[in-house]
Amino acid sequence: MPMSYQITPRQQLVSPELLEKYRSIPSSTIGHFSDQGFLRGIKPLFNNIRMAGNVVTVKVFPPDGSVLREALLLSEPGDVLVIECVGDAECGCWGELRTLAGLIKGLAGVVVSGAVTDVSALRLHGLPVFCRDVSAFTTRGIGAQGEVNQPIRVGEVRVQPGDLAIGDDDGVFILDAGRAAELLPELLAKEETDQRRRLEFLQRLDARLT
Repeated sequence: MPMSYQITPRQQLVSPELLEKYRSIPSSTIGHFSDQGFLRGIKPLFNNIRMAGNVVTVKVFPPDGSVLREALLLSEPGDVLVIECVGDAECGCWGELRTLAGLIKGLAGVVVSGAVTDVSALRLHGLPVFCRDVSAFTTRGIGAQGEVNQPIRVGEVRVQPGDLAIGDDDGVFILDAGRAAELLPELLAKEETDQRRRLEFLQRLDARLT
């Protein structure tokens, strides 16, 4: 079967300075302002999870998962792979060996609009993984079709290479560079206000309990 990959060079549209500021912003703080970019149905695979990074997009056509190798080769430390699985949603395209390869590359995380496998190992290795489902039925190395750094869709959200991915225990947001810069002042202000109120409430709670 002839190989049919569409691969575009990696893009980074969010500045390192902007990305660094987003590392301390919870996804729920973004969600106070809008649901635009929220990946509905995408859940963290384990608890105490945190991810912020530059998006490398991948389109996988299960049961063919070979293009993920190309995505890993193109990725750089701090990147987030965002994977759209076209077709069989119960065919796991991400597992332990790819997680280990991702850790070697220094990925910040992986988002799968589909299923993952090797769940116990993924939890053990600790690379942030977000997905729709888990499955024992997995992709294979067919090498026929796939896309890297092309626009994809995760539910209703259009994801572009070079976007910003923010994820934690509450879910995942995808922001383009312009929106990320536009939202930042409001997000920082809300974080400051929430931190002040949190301390006030904790002090009142402590006084009540003592």
